[in-house]
Amino acid sequence: MSKQRVLITGGAGFIGCNAAQYFLAQGWEVVIWDNLSRRGGEQNLAWLRPAGPFEFHQVDLRHDHQVDAAYEGRHFDLVLHCAGQVAVTTSIINPREDFESNALGTFNLLEAVRRQDRDALLLYTSTNKVYGGMETVPVLERNGRYEYADLPWGVNETSPLDFHSPYGCSKGAADQYVRDYARIYGLATVTFRQSCIYGYRQFGIEDQGWVAWFIIAQVLGKPITVYGDGKQTRDVLFIDDLVQAYVRAYERRDRVAGQIFNLGGGPKNQLSLLELIEQLRALSGRPVSHSFADWRVGDQKVFVADIRKAKEVLDWEPQNRVPQGLAKLIRWVETNQALFTD
Repeated sequence: MSKQRVLITGGAGFIGCNAAQYFLAQGWEVVIWDNLSRRGGEQNLAWLRPAGPFEFHQVDLRHDHQVDAAYEGRHFDLVLHCAGQVAVTTSIINPREDFESNALGTFNLLEAVRRQDRDALLLYTSTNKVYGGMETVPVLERNGRYEYADLPWGVNETSPLDFHSPYGCSKGAADQYVRDYARIYGLATVTFRQSCIYGYRQFGIEDQGWVAWFIIAQVLGKPITVYGDGKQTRDVLFIDDLVQAYVRAYERRDRVAGQIFNLGGGPKNQLSLLELIEQLRALSGRPVSHSFADWRVGDQKVFVADIRKAKEVLDWEPQNRVPQGLAKLIRWVETNQALFTD
């Protein structure tokens, strides 16, 4: 019996390399595409090599000829599409690059799958930013953080889309292309609108990977800038739980094809920036040096994903609560400080 085969775009990135490690451990044939434009990519590939043999190709999804050449004659059970530009502020500085990386890159990949590999399941890692600032959703301050007034379960998949910022537009366009290729061309695609993911091998920055960035800064003794008042709230999801959601989607490919899922920690795993700072102080026994700056463009006061659909359809829910996940990531950063001090 032949091995199952997975293509992971952006496989040298944070989410991609953790997924690759899991599939290698399960005996899958793993093929990684990445353009190595992000910090830590080469280190992540080096870290992966002891996990098992995999193929790596330096592919830039913005160029259709590269995508077509790399895909030629290949067939995959799962295409896990993690590649793309990931930061709102970067998208504002260079909107063309953001568009090409996210919207055009996804389109080129979809076309390659449509022409060459129609039996593959393509899973796209979208974002909660497709819902925009959600300014019309009532928010109140409760227990020192912002919370939804009338959404106890969080935001579900039927909530209106409102692309805000070039990043929101590029990811939102890709999100809808992935969905529509299931409707129009009959491809097996599924979209995960992911909330805040954190975990091992995340080289966080202020605008992306904020949980990891706070932890890295705390461990290295660097100051933290809190944009806004720090009461903005997110549901956070540990990387191991996200990878398990990918696996559950693959196992239920006939049921999930053409669908969209909001994926995050859900209401049980929400916390504000100030609460994260307090938890880091408690876990480390050291104060956290931080200051405040103006709100960032497009920053939601609250985003908490309603994950009930994922629980029902995927038979999935987070296993790592916030204190567990934070403790694991703190230990990893402390053990790997050399990765962050170059």
